[in-house]
Amino acid sequence: MSEPKSFQIIEKMGDILVETFHIVGLFVIGATVVWSGVVAYMEMVSHGHATLKDILLLFIYLELGAMVGIYFKTRRLPVQFLIYIAITALTRLLTIDIKQMPNETILTVTGAILMLTFAILVLRFRHSQVKAEHEDL
Repeated sequence: MSEPKSFQIIEKMGDILVETFHIVGLFVIGATVVWSGVVAYMEMVSHGHATLKDILLLFIYLELGAMVGIYFKTRRLPVQFLIYIAITALTRLLTIDIKQMPNETILTVTGAILMLTFAILVLRFRHSQVKAEHEDL
């Protein structure tokens, strides 16, 4: 039995509202990333130089922007990008604050980077397996 026409209209309106919220949210996130990147860059310019900390922060902004762009194009959020961002953030933390960190923290952060790198390898391997299975069909 088919659904009443009024329910179909309400369902379609709900889909439109969700899609609109998605697009507006992505624009807000994208604009925030660009704004933050520009502010960080302007601070570097005002200081007359960029430190390693600043450059790694710009890489994080770049990865966030790329993630938003990929989501716009594919409607999928690649988990790998989130992991790349985490690796970059942890690398930035390790690089900048290593002199103040106790050895245990250094080992913990390094272990986390290693685990995230391993997770990327597992995801890529699994993706290649799934892709090969679909090509066989």
